[in-house]
Amino acid sequence: MKASSHDQRQILEVARLDQATTALNHKVSTLAEIALLQSVTTKSHNARDLRIGAQTELSDVKRELLRAEADVEQIVSRITKDESRLSGGSASPKELEQLQHEVGTLGVRRAELEEIELEIMMRVDEINARITELQGQEATYAAEIADLEIRKENAMAGFNNELEAIVKERQESLNGVSPEFIALYEKLRSNNNGTGAAALIAGACNGCHLSINTVELKRIAELADDEVVRCEECRCILVRGV
Repeated sequence: MKASSHDQRQILEVARLDQATTALNHKVSTLAEIALLQSVTTKSHNARDLRIGAQTELSDVKRELLRAEADVEQIVSRITKDESRLSGGSASPKELEQLQHEVGTLGVRRAELEEIELEIMMRVDEINARITELQGQEATYAAEIADLEIRKENAMAGFNNELEAIVKERQESLNGVSPEFIALYEKLRSNNNGTGAAALIAGACNGCHLSINTVELKRIAELADDEVVRCEECRCILVRGV
């Protein structure tokens, strides 16, 4: 293939701009804010899941507390009824003895149930405290995420401005260049890790940075200026005279 010296120099400039684009895209993908956002978002989701789990647990424990309170109320009601009969004086001595025994037994049972009720209430308090702590963590993470999003957007805006300028300069550099030559460059770039053209400097390809043997250098030197030269190693377009 043939291409004018001007077109070859323009393609080399395009290659430089493409390398700059690759470098910028790498900076974007490795922004510290992106990694931090992923980390904080994961922590936020974990706190949310734990809080939802705690709220579900709280609902179950509250139902358990209601049952315990009902059991205590039932015992208290029976004790009150028996004590009323005892103080009424209408029962026989045997009935009074039975009532006194039942009141004593119910009193023991009441103490046991109230202990259970107290333990459940303590569990409710502990779960509520855990939920409050997790909600605080979620709020903290939400604030961190909002701050990181702003920082990321500010950084991205700067990169986007640079990328837009590069795209504009690339389009201008390609104006007037042979479509066939552009197509060759794009094909080589896609097949060669982004390197489609490089300068021939001091007997070496500036793309793969490998030296070219003397015989090949002599052959290249004898070619016409509009002859498109390719690196034997990386196959990119070698631009001479730069």
